[in-house]
Amino acid sequence: MEQLKYVGKSVIREDSYNKAAGKTRYVCDMKRHNMLYAKLVLSQKPHAEIEVDKSEAIKVEGIEAIYTYDDVPDVLYNSHEWYIGAKEYQDEYLLCNVARFVGDRVALVVGTSKRSVEKAISKLSIAYKELDTVIGLDQAKQGITTVKGDTNLAFSKKIVCGDYERKFGEADFIIKDKGKTQKIHHAALESHICLSEIDEHGSLVVWSPCQTAFQVQYHVASVLNIPFNRVRVIKSIMGGSFGGKGETVLEPICAFAAYRLNRPVMLYMDRKDTILGTRSRNATEISVETAIKADGTIIGRKIVADIDGGAYYTNSSAIIMSLGKKLFRLYDIKDQYYEGNTYYTNTIPGGACRGYGSPQAHAITEINIDNAANKIGMDPCEFRLKNLVYEGAKDPTGGPEIGNAKIRDCVIKGMKAFDWKDRRQSVKERNTERYAYGVGMACGAHGDGYKGAHPDFSDVDMIIFADGSVLVKISIHDQGCGTVTTMQQIASEALDISMDKVRVLEVDTIATPYDSAGTQASRVTFVCGGAVKSAGEKLRKKLIDSFCRLKNCGENSVIAANGIIYEKNSQERYTYGDIAVLLEKNYSESLSVFERYQSPANPATYAACFAEVKVDKYTGHVEILDLLAVHDIGKSINPLLVEGQIQGGAHMSIGMALMEEIEIDKKGYVKSTNFSKYHLFNAPQMPEVRVITIEENEPYGPYGAKSVGELAAVAPGPAVVNAVNFALGTNITTYPVTPEVIIKNILNLNRKEEHL
Repeated sequence: MEQLKYVGKSVIREDSYNKAAGKTRYVCDMKRHNMLYAKLVLSQKPHAEIEVDKSEAIKVEGIEAIYTYDDVPDVLYNSHEWYIGAKEYQDEYLLCNVARFVGDRVALVVGTSKRSVEKAISKLSIAYKELDTVIGLDQAKQGITTVKGDTNLAFSKKIVCGDYERKFGEADFIIKDKGKTQKIHHAALESHICLSEIDEHGSLVVWSPCQTAFQVQYHVASVLNIPFNRVRVIKSIMGGSFGGKGETVLEPICAFAAYRLNRPVMLYMDRKDTILGTRSRNATEISVETAIKADGTIIGRKIVADIDGGAYYTNSSAIIMSLGKKLFRLYDIKDQYYEGNTYYTNTIPGGACRGYGSPQAHAITEINIDNAANKIGMDPCEFRLKNLVYEGAKDPTGGPEIGNAKIRDCVIKGMKAFDWKDRRQSVKERNTERYAYGVGMACGAHGDGYKGAHPDFSDVDMIIFADGSVLVKISIHDQGCGTVTTMQQIASEALDISMDKVRVLEVDTIATPYDSAGTQASRVTFVCGGAVKSAGEKLRKKLIDSFCRLKNCGENSVIAANGIIYEKNSQERYTYGDIAVLLEKNYSESLSVFERYQSPANPATYAACFAEVKVDKYTGHVEILDLLAVHDIGKSINPLLVEGQIQGGAHMSIGMALMEEIEIDKKGYVKSTNFSKYHLFNAPQMPEVRVITIEENEPYGPYGAKSVGELAAVAPGPAVVNAVNFALGTNITTYPVTPEVIIKNILNLNRKEEHL
């Protein structure tokens, strides 16, 4: 194993102090001369034809413009499309005249101050002609009313390998479960915001805390019918996203206003608007049938996922494919059937959310795996070990190879560290009349990019300047998780130069080279990091070759380390910057490289999570006493950041398991519009999240690394639910497992026992 200087070290991010001290400038802190403020007016009805009377609102002092459907370009787009070749169904306008969910974009009010904008909104007169609604998957499937067109079915797809029906006939047992997962709000601290302006060169500039700047460029240019090269998108400092800023919700309409008025426009949202008017994690109903032999071998499985896509198409096809493909890469099941169906409803549209299908898929299937183990009296961990994939396994659907899969190591090491067997046997000895204790575990799988499905490449410009400093131009998007620091570490390692010499830029579509997909699909460390490593190695080779040309020596006699280059037997020492100067002076060249890096693979990444819970049978409250997350990540580029990602992901996952939900009533009205009603785990409620990483090198990853950020939000939730079910003897498969759900299941269990 090579000795690494920078990779594998816990480096504190450069921006940590400024963020902690409140010195960091976000978009909301930006000021421009003659800047205007804008706010969207969101529909208060779930389905209605709309007429807007702006006669009184436009009279408010300071109001510059009020736009409605009649004022915006008659151009459809799909906010999920991240590149023009994606060709998703387009059904969104900048503003609507038929609202299809509470939160749909009805109007845009632009004024000189937020006060004037808010006052004008209060004076808008909006007439709603209400239409029938489709709320929930049951109504969507019935099709009595449609959200649009002739059917509520937006997209359907099957993924099949082998002959599951034949295997079902050979099974000793078939274990069936049906469960539900809910709509989730991303809950980033920074609510949605955007700033657009026209610069001195006549370019339309968009400042956005986004995940996909070239996607923003594509949509703005297409909707406004202006050349791509006249649209400049600059990724601003971001206060969190978790997928919520992965679609172009605000940028096109904000750019439209700035373009039309020829003045800077800041479009802002408060928390309520961010919950109502952006995107949510897709709600699902998933049925699982698993065929097993008496010895615990899984021989076949059938999974049907019905997905609530919300009011617009957005990610209707993507969520089906993403959810489904994960189900073929965790267990060695050669005969498996998956069917996914996405339906329109009059609710918040679905979009990217941390894990992109994996949390929903494993939420139900991992409960079913526990039930299969229970059916034959087998320990859940032993049952999984009998069926989990091995390293080097093939994807049975023909997708990219699974790679150096170490999920079995995750389970084995997790069992030991958690003292699984003893705790599983003894935990119920602590039960009282009121409290029940239980332990549970679950596994999860995710990916490393888009290879095998979509273009997946990243371009890098890297240069060494005369002072020895290094500039890395790559179109990355740091969401607050330390992406810039990670890339610095990789570049420093590849060049063998200290990190304080390396600057890594975030995306600016006019200044940084093209990247195919942005921050999506857990591709950043694996693909973008691979690109930086490749560019750094290429530049280091050019450095050494240039030194050999200048000094007329062979490369075997040259040492380049710590920013210094020299011949082994010479006393002369040169900085990397010295060579940049000599190369320019003698050969009219810069010490720079351009690298176009295509992802070489898309291996799976894995985790196993173990949980102990205490359930109050009187109130239904669940306390998580212990949580252990074990991750197969290939190599930690920065262990400190990796641990933070795993702990943060656990917070999001157990929030999904126990309390988080965008609650929508039967008529389509959202009940949880702020953090007093949308419940998050607070710090005092969080258990200590213990972390173990399995670092066994992924051959195609930069220095052996693969993804962790999204996978971290997959296994903890079902591990906790399995622990609750073990504690109570229930089979809860509906998320979130709130106190009300627990009490209802306890009462049902008691009735069954009384009946017996």
